[in-house]
Amino acid sequence: MTRFIRYRHGGRNFYGILHNETVEELDGDLFGHRATGAARALADVKLLPPCTPSKILAVGLNYGSHLNGRPAPAAPEIFYKPVSCLIASGDQIVIPKDARNVHSEGELVIVIGHGSSIFGVTCGNDVSERDWQHGPAKDLQWWRAKGADTFGPLGPAIVTGIDFSNLLLQTRINGETVQRQYTSDLMFDCPAIVKYVSQWVTLEPGDIIYTGTPGNTRKMNPGDTVEVEIENIGVLRNRVA
Repeated sequence: MTRFIRYRHGGRNFYGILHNETVEELDGDLFGHRATGAARALADVKLLPPCTPSKILAVGLNYGSHLNGRPAPAAPEIFYKPVSCLIASGDQIVIPKDARNVHSEGELVIVIGHGSSIFGVTCGNDVSERDWQHGPAKDLQWWRAKGADTFGPLGPAIVTGIDFSNLLLQTRINGETVQRQYTSDLMFDCPAIVKYVSQWVTLEPGDIIYTGTPGNTRKMNPGDTVEVEIENIGVLRNRVA
C-alpha cells in the first residue's frame, strides 16, 4: 500500500509519499517519479488536491440506501463536475451567499491510471445544493448545484495497492456520524463504472470519478466541520464557511 499526496512547500508544488506523519518528496508526478531523498513533516506542508485531473465525472444513485423510493438505474448515472470545484483536505467549503440547502456527500473516488486502469482511490465530498438540484426552481443542469467553487473536496491521499471493494465509508458533521456504509454496497462497482464511461469518454491518467454517496445526506452550516473517512485511505476534513 502506498499513499501519494500532493502538497505545497517553499512556494513550490510537489508529489510525495506519506509515511505516517512524514512526507517523502518525489521528483515527477503520480505516473513517473523518483525519490529526491528529501523528507519533511506532514505538519510543515500545505496539502493540495492529490491529483490534477483533466476532468471530473461522478455517479448518481449508486447505493440502494440513497434511492429513497426512486427506481434503481439500469446503468451508471454519470454527470460532470468542473475541475475548478476541487479543494484539498483542510481547505474551506464556502457556501455561496444565495445557497440555502447545501449538503455533504461522502464518496469513494476513483483515480484513473494509464489505459483507463484504476490507479488508486481517495476520499471525496460531492457537495450539493439541493434546492438548485431538485427544488421547484431547479436548474436544468447541475452545473452549480454540484459544481460551484469549493464543492469538490478531495483527498487527503491517493492510496494504491489496496482492495477497495469492501471499505467502510463514514461521513461525520461536527463529530456526529451521518453516513455509514461499505463500498461493497455500490450498485455499480469501480471497474463497472470505468468500463461504462470509457465507451464514450477517453479517461486520461489523473482523471477522477466520484462513485456515489450512501444513505441520507444532511445540510451543512457555516462553522461546521465535515469529515469523510474511508477505511485504509484516511480522513478528508473541511470546515464550512
